[in-house]
Amino acid sequence: MNGPTSAPVLHAQSATPVPGTIRLTVAQALVRYLAAVQVETSEPGKTEALFGGVFAIFGHGNVAGLGEALYQQREQLPTYRAHNEQGMALAAIAYAKAHFRRRMMAVSTSIGPGATNLVTAAALAHVNRLPVLLLPGDSFVSRAPDPVLQQLEDPHDGGASVNDCFRPVSRYFDRIVHPAQLLSALPRAIRVLTDPAQCGPVTLALPQDVQTVAYDYPLSFFEPKVVSWRAPLPLENELQAALDALRNARRPVLIAGGGVLYSDAAATLQAFAQTHGIPVAETQAGKSSVPWDHPFNLGAIGVTGSPAANVLAHEADLVIALGTRLQDFTTGSNSLFANTRVLSINVNPYDALKHDALALEADAGQALHALSRALGDWQADSAWSTRARQQAQEWRDTVQAITGGRPGREHDGLPYDGDVIGAVQRSHQDSANHDICVCAAGTLPAELHKLWRAGIPGAYHVEYGYSCMGYEIAGGLGVKMARPEREVFVMVGDGSYLMMNSEIATSVMLGLKLIIVVLDNRGYGCINRLQQACGTPPFNNMLEDCLQGPAGAPQIDFAAHARALGSHAVHVDDLQQLETALQQARAADSTFTIVIDTDPARTTPDGGWWGEVAIPEVSDRSEVREARAAYEIGKKQQKV
Repeated sequence: MNGPTSAPVLHAQSATPVPGTIRLTVAQALVRYLAAVQVETSEPGKTEALFGGVFAIFGHGNVAGLGEALYQQREQLPTYRAHNEQGMALAAIAYAKAHFRRRMMAVSTSIGPGATNLVTAAALAHVNRLPVLLLPGDSFVSRAPDPVLQQLEDPHDGGASVNDCFRPVSRYFDRIVHPAQLLSALPRAIRVLTDPAQCGPVTLALPQDVQTVAYDYPLSFFEPKVVSWRAPLPLENELQAALDALRNARRPVLIAGGGVLYSDAAATLQAFAQTHGIPVAETQAGKSSVPWDHPFNLGAIGVTGSPAANVLAHEADLVIALGTRLQDFTTGSNSLFANTRVLSINVNPYDALKHDALALEADAGQALHALSRALGDWQADSAWSTRARQQAQEWRDTVQAITGGRPGREHDGLPYDGDVIGAVQRSHQDSANHDICVCAAGTLPAELHKLWRAGIPGAYHVEYGYSCMGYEIAGGLGVKMARPEREVFVMVGDGSYLMMNSEIATSVMLGLKLIIVVLDNRGYGCINRLQQACGTPPFNNMLEDCLQGPAGAPQIDFAAHARALGSHAVHVDDLQQLETALQQARAADSTFTIVIDTDPARTTPDGGWWGEVAIPEVSDRSEVREARAAYEIGKKQQKV
């Protein structure tokens, strides 16, 4: 009879060597497989590792099995230690985004809170169509030490685990309960991670006893494998329908989404716009597809958009949605171009069919090439193209007036986000500005979407699909790992900083310099303004409006806190001091944090569009009733 801790189902295979195989534990096999996968580079005939490394925080469920395997392969597959599981997963996701999904990372955690700390990151990756391999530890399959530390117990389901939380936020989920499962699970995982349409998070839950079980794996399983990036061509019938729509259009507008960058189609898009006289607006994910000073770049689109982009999109007779999932901030909650025909070019059929669009399912670059060849010398109406160039230039002039640091838009009191963005950009002598800006939630994404001048693809890195507070610093770390030769500016509000800041210490430990600019407006300024716009007075958003004890709201010294984590740090009192500190930060050899107090009420008034935020239908407050009336007017513009 087996002893109390044995798991006979896992040890069915003999330890006798089998020809053509190698005996490895599940963890060893998994790590060796990941280390062997290569991806084609832009240089013909050259490859590099698909996985840039593994982030790991060890604990019960991964330290003995996966930890030992990672140690064995540490030269081929580096292991990075972070300070927060969610933070390291966000860094891994940002790494993949900065590589335009061509390279990625894996993340390993313990069984319990370490695993569930990954769920938010998994959702973010799922929403944004970004690859990350999640390897959470799991409970014993044998159930010998039942319940093991950190194990979930469900009286209705003996097989339930906290890792089941990952099922709805993973593109592919598997629980490895036998060593042979790796032979099918790993190829499937790689396929999903590198598929242009299905790309997203993959979760392989790893019970801690299964990780340590040995198995005779075929040697061929670990031979180097090269991933070739797929770029699906358009179907002829869909291409012809798209061509008919374009040829019948006089006032077309292109909307560039993240798919343009992920398909390496930025140069193709720029040439297409120039050749056919079609103006381009950019989503949050697609910003930097077209240089900020391109004559047909209208700027940001939608709720956080420029007046040039929104006016022309609203008046267009054809909107070409290129590689965008058409989320509500892009479409103005389906009101911006509600009465306009949409041609959606997308590698993902789920996204291509949105907004009742004419779908062209294909890689963005391949689709543009095919369309341009067939269109020949066709161009949009010349008056429309001329107007687009004029309005694009007018918007660039407005951006320069806001961010250029010259007289004309002065304001008493504290600076606002646009002033700070301008100072950051002026600190670089290159007008094309190849710095990378990283941000996520709050007011800053709206201001950056309008005002950041991206000179090359990837110079703008804002996570706004999930709008995840806390992404910024961890994301900046991932971007710097991917692009160590570039200056990475993390623009973060005080609210997001307080939610997650521990990866400052990781950046210092790894010698990966970030320049972090903390804009302190003493609370959640963005939601406070939205709250008031919806008719409710300031409540529970700004620190001064929160329920407090006798000591009142804390006076937080963010610079001192950043220094405690190992960063150089300074608090500046005004824009002049900010400009001096930015030069010091550029000259520094390690992470540098700059803190500046900003106005919580002020935003860039130019641009924007209606977006649906539901207002109570009944209220005792007249302000709420007024907001409800305005809301109902907005609803009438909406396509349903």
